[in-house]
Amino acid sequence: MDTPAEARSLVESIGDAVSFYKVGLQLFVGPGMRFVEELIDAGKKVFLDLKIDDTPRTVSAAVRRAAIDGVEFFTLQGNRDTAIAAIDGRGSRTTPRFLQITFLSSWDTADLKAHVGLPESADITIDQAVLNRTRMTLGAGCDGVIASGQSVGEIRQRFGKDVLIVTPGIRPGGASTDDHKRSLTPREAILAGSDYLVVGRPVRNAAAPGKTARSIVAEIEAALRDYS
Repeated sequence: MDTPAEARSLVESIGDAVSFYKVGLQLFVGPGMRFVEELIDAGKKVFLDLKIDDTPRTVSAAVRRAAIDGVEFFTLQGNRDTAIAAIDGRGSRTTPRFLQITFLSSWDTADLKAHVGLPESADITIDQAVLNRTRMTLGAGCDGVIASGQSVGEIRQRFGKDVLIVTPGIRPGGASTDDHKRSLTPREAILAGSDYLVVGRPVRNAAAPGKTARSIVAEIEAALRDYS
């Protein structure tokens, strides 16, 4: 979504099928917190996905301004100091809960190696790197991670029930994975151990967004019954 008008239209078309919305950088750049506040005033919860990575002072100040009732999640993309600064900016509040980006769902092992300048022969996989980053994240005090693909099950197995796992790149069976190289279906993600799923384009691009959202919610509910 590029503008509040587009986002507002989508929210209206979905109706009460969805109560939790992710506001990412693309939409945030224009209206900033004004549209976030509009969603909250409409009774929605907000996942503020800005992937903050800056100096500790800037991170702390940014979180302080964004820490309002209704902003439930806030993403970080930095090191241990980034997480510590974000927690400082949150102060005595319990929200937003901080989620560290592990690696984008549009990346695979080759992308990881290219990004950090490792040779193709380097003995590391993106799933191993995700586990290393998760360990750092939790040690710094974050609430959880953004993780996709096979990483979800491995994180849940390695770190137990306390880590919050949010999974992007969710695609219903048969749908295009677009630019996500490590996508999962709603059922696959839930059974692997995800707590929350990020579903964007399959709903946004649907002819009937509300109907599509309800279908995905039904799939999630069925998977939760099997998971329990």
